[in-house]
Amino acid sequence: MTIHREGYKYIGMATVLFAVIAWLNQHFLWEIWWLYWSIQVIFFLLWLWIVWFFRIPNRIFTKGENLVIAPADGKVVVIEQTVETEYFKDKRLQVSIFMSPLNVHVNRSPIKGEVKYMKYHPGKYLVAWHPKSSTENERTTVVVGNQQTTLLMRQIAGALARRICYYVKEGQAIAQNEEFGFIRFGSRVDIYFPVGTQIDVKIGQKVKGGMTILAKMP
Repeated sequence: MTIHREGYKYIGMATVLFAVIAWLNQHFLWEIWWLYWSIQVIFFLLWLWIVWFFRIPNRIFTKGENLVIAPADGKVVVIEQTVETEYFKDKRLQVSIFMSPLNVHVNRSPIKGEVKYMKYHPGKYLVAWHPKSSTENERTTVVVGNQQTTLLMRQIAGALARRICYYVKEGQAIAQNEEFGFIRFGSRVDIYFPVGTQIDVKIGQKVKGGMTILAKMP
């Protein structure tokens, strides 16, 4: 396991805060043992959660020319046909993965290809499962295509997420499972498939980015 670069600042800040709290406790609250240890444990768990949030676990990635791999860790909350209005402007099959604050928040490309479209949208911070979050929240749209298919991924900030990070630009080649972004502190990723695609996951199923097969393309 390693730590994502987006976490260095936050882990450093949490470490300094924990050290200051520990010093204050030692000097002013050490005689009130129950309060002293309560504060110590609470702030240590907070520090540990921040470190855990920015983890990158060691994984053996699933690969395949005709495979679409999950771009994020989390739970499948939507599988439905909808109209995608930003890039395709037609009917698409949407699969949404909700990432809780305990999930790994690295976002990876489900296929290899070329980044055909990339756009960042500032916006609100509705809860990630809100129906309007995909059109009103802070979000990015990334479209990756190859000879077999073209997929759209949308990173959507949630009520706790306050920054979407993205590392790709239009025209760039991207490998399957290569990192294209990161979302801090709770969020959602939508994937838009061609209508008729056979989806290999179910609503409520937990998936792992870079490992779980979402669909097989012809």
